[in-house]
Formats: sequence, structure tokens, C-alpha cells
Amino acid sequence: MAPARRARRLAKPATAAQKYGMANETTPRKMLRILDLIEAAETPMPAEQIGAALGFSRSTLYRHLKSLSEAGLISSLPGRGFSLGPRVAELDYRMRLRDPLIGRSRPVMAALAAGERGVALLCRRYRDGVLCLHQEDGGAAFRSHYDRGLARSLIRGAASRIILAQANGAQLARLFGLYQSEFAAAGLGSDLPSVKASLRQMRLRGWDSTQGQVTAGVTGVAVPIFDAERALLGSLSLTLDTTALDRPELERIVGRLKAGVAQIQQGLVAEAG
Repeated sequence: MAPARRARRLAKPATAAQKYGMANETTPRKMLRILDLIEAAETPMPAEQIGAALGFSRSTLYRHLKSLSEAGLISSLPGRGFSLGPRVAELDYRMRLRDPLIGRSRPVMAALAAGERGVALLCRRYRDGVLCLHQEDGGAAFRSHYDRGLARSLIRGAASRIILAQANGAQLARLFGLYQSEFAAAGLGSDLPSVKASLRQMRLRGWDSTQGQVTAGVTGVAVPIFDAERALLGSLSLTLDTTALDRPELERIVGRLKAGVAQIQQGLVAEAG
């Protein structure tokens, strides 16, 4: 048999994992990919659909599904498939109870929201978006669409954009490559130098304000939260039932937010000390 022909017969078609560079994935990474897929699905996912999407062998898939089920991170619904499990709810409860940032922010946020009859939000970066960690409603006449646990774009809304403003050049270049049209639509710039200039100005100013970018008819004002070493923790924001804040009023709101952040930071330092 000719060498070339023999090589073709011996060659095996690449698996999905090999094709996409995932052949040497660790077990935890494989389990996280299963969890990510189930989390993103709008309805329970049958095992066969999970296996087809991830390219896992049947034995690998069922071994990991069993481990995730035993940990309570996913649940099997007969005849329908897998969904997130009760452990996720328990983890959320423990986070709300024990996370120092949430604990120190909650009373500050309650006072801000009640004093301005708005909605105070505590947000943190999550992957390529921003996640709401906590919300306090001070009797606002509107409903905020930034619910706790909901991930939103880094590019729209003051609570997100003030976090985006702290990103470095390499991070911004990658994000701009992925979401160029969104940057332009949000008024941050149609090319990378313009985006960097807009965010640099925002970063130096120390706050951001947007109108109706997440919830129609409201204004969001946000400031960043840093730890004692100037590492970004997230953002504190107020959403107000107006789109016509004048400059003195805006500066007053920014001042209240910055005072709130200072109180949060002092609490975190005291707790750590």
C-alpha cells in the first residue's frame, strides 16, 4: 500500500474537542462548560443536546452530569433535561449574607435610594459584562431593569460604563473588536482611539451619567469603587426618575455617591484590619 494512501486510512477525523483545541481540557473546565451551557439555555437541556454541543463522549458527559447533579449544581427534570440546581440558590443566599462588599454597601445604598427616591445599584464586572450584585429601591416611580444577578452590557448604562472606563488598553482593544457597533451606538466612539479618549475622560472625571440607556425615561449616575490598593471592586450608582438633571443637581448626586463609596471603603478597611 502506498504511504500516502496508508496515512489517509490511518488518520482519524478530528473530534469536536480536538478541532477547537479542547482535547486536553481538565475535568473542572469540562464541568464548567456543561454548567455554562445549562445556565445559558432558556429551557432544560436534554443530555444528548449537551453532548452534541460540547463534543464530549457519552461516558465523559454522563460522568460529569452525575457529579454536577450530586453537588446540587444541576437538576434532572424527567422527560425534559437538565436545569440549574438548588445549590445555586444556596450559593446566592450565602453570598448575600457573607460578601463584605454587599454587606458594607447595603445600608449606604438604602440611605441613598430613600433620600433620592430612586434605585441604588451595586454592580461588578463579570466576563464581558456587568452583573448587579445588589439593588435598593427607595420608592422610585419606575422599575429598574437591572435586577440582581442579571448580567448586562459593559457598554450601556452608567453603572457599566464607569467600570469599563477602568479597563486597560489591551482589554479595550479586544472588546472594541467584538462590539464595535455597540460602542458607536452608545456614543463612546466609532474607532478605538475615540473610545479610549471618551473612557479616559470618564475615568479622570471619576463618574458617568447616562439617560435612558437601560431603562427609558430615567438617568443613571455612577462612580467606581476601589479597594485600598486601588483595585477595582465595582460601581455604585443611582437611577433617578428624570432625564433632565441640571449641572448643580448632577454634581450633588455625584457628591453623595462619592461620599457613599468612601463610607463603604472605610468599612471594608476596618473589617479587614
